[in-house]
Amino acid sequence: MENILIISGSVKYTITLDPGVWIFDDRRIDLTTYFSTDKEKIDSLEEYTKAVSKHWDREIMEGAIYPPTLKSEKKFEKEKVMTGTFGIPFQPFLKNAEPADDSRFLVVKCVNKNYEVPIEKAYDLILGFSQNGKPLSSDGPVHIYFGDGTNQLNPIKNVIGFLVK
Repeated sequence: MENILIISGSVKYTITLDPGVWIFDDRRIDLTTYFSTDKEKIDSLEEYTKAVSKHWDREIMEGAIYPPTLKSEKKFEKEKVMTGTFGIPFQPFLKNAEPADDSRFLVVKCVNKNYEVPIEKAYDLILGFSQNGKPLSSDGPVHIYFGDGTNQLNPIKNVIGFLVK
């Protein structure tokens, strides 16, 4: 139970987080490249439309061909998960907790110290949960990275919960 984190305080819903299952989440991001690549707002509907159009065009031109590399792609993805360093955006969890309109800060509760983050910046936080394919057991269960990467080399560690106030 020491790996379970809770978002509580001035929220409509208390949210329980289990970093152990995030490795299977499609929202996970690769922390080795996340802060070094340019970020742009992606319209998911537009991306989906482009992907479907590309697939449709390929099937019209080539016919419905199933790639023989599907097995190797799955193997590569599995290997990447087993050796990668991953994080997940904090925004969906905080959004689902529905902070009160008068909430101003997110308190990141740690073993030795608490950190106050303005609620606007809290939506940009990244929760690192895996390093080199292993859970963050010694100083985890998560490391907190600011969305702009300013603490990339020195993330907030030993997190035990979140409090909205």
